[in-house]
Amino acid sequence: MEHFSFDKAMRVRAALFALVMIFSLVSAVFVAGCTYVIDEGGNEVVPLRVSFIDVGQGLAVLLEHGGRFAMYDMGPDSAGVVDSLVARGVDTLEWVVLGHWHRDHAGGFMEFAAGCGVSGEAGVGFARVHVRRLFVGPDTAGGFVRDSVLRVARRLDIPVDTLVRGDVFSGVGEGSLGCVAGSGGALGLAAGCGSVEGVGDDGLLMERNAPRVEVLWPPDYVREGGNPASVVLRVEYGASTALLTGDLDSAGERRLLELSPSLSAGLLQVGHHGSAGSSSLRFVAQVAPEYAVVSVGAGNGYGHPAPSVVNKFGFVLGDTARFFRTDRDGSVTFELWPDLGVVVNTN
Repeated sequence: MEHFSFDKAMRVRAALFALVMIFSLVSAVFVAGCTYVIDEGGNEVVPLRVSFIDVGQGLAVLLEHGGRFAMYDMGPDSAGVVDSLVARGVDTLEWVVLGHWHRDHAGGFMEFAAGCGVSGEAGVGFARVHVRRLFVGPDTAGGFVRDSVLRVARRLDIPVDTLVRGDVFSGVGEGSLGCVAGSGGALGLAAGCGSVEGVGDDGLLMERNAPRVEVLWPPDYVREGGNPASVVLRVEYGASTALLTGDLDSAGERRLLELSPSLSAGLLQVGHHGSAGSSSLRFVAQVAPEYAVVSVGAGNGYGHPAPSVVNKFGFVLGDTARFFRTDRDGSVTFELWPDLGVVVNTN
């Protein structure tokens, strides 16, 4: 019977140790290859979530990044959009953009006044969801909705600014509030304010690798009312992009392409709820989205989305599963990853 010598036993132990080290090294390389990190900070990259909230015949888009939230349009005032935000754990919106003054897009802002109290000697109001800043477009059609929204903003002491093409603000976080760079709209822009990274007026460092929001429409020289005045935002997060068009019509799309002939986006909000007067084939083909979503009410009397528009997107997308509609799918969320692109959140 053969007996192990001391030298042979040491060789066996050394071989086993080498195998363990090799296995550990391979595992570490595999895990590192499957994890997204920021080189400077070593922190895990989080996606920008873009949620189209089902508000019936209207539009309300919630953006979330790193636990901070913002809104593009607020839906109609009868849809309970603030209740939906509270149910999602939202207590603060860093900013709200109201693209134009139609009730199905801006009316929901008036819900902030519901249950609103007054605190302090100055009589400043407070609401269940706090809004840090309100951005509006230069829509000339005002009326009851505009006056009501501005009254609520004044009661809650919310600063109001006007957006025009060329304005850029970085991220969804606090740092974006004091740092807006652009072409010189009605924003009172800070000189030398970096659109992607810098120090804002509030002293907060702009978040590195933060989403970038750019206003593409309307230019400051355009005087329009209603749908043609809709503020168009292009949201960029690394290699991922989303285009929010509000109720922009075909004429506005044509003028937008004249200013931005290479416009494209991975995610497209279908203009004017899929009306036949929007989403021209030229526009949809140029943007060439991977996914498209239309916010529309079930059984609406307008016939939205129009069959012709659905056919256009079927042709451009190449797969009807990439066309989402809130009347059929309910609220839908997309994730924008800086390296992966646009992904549908199925949770």
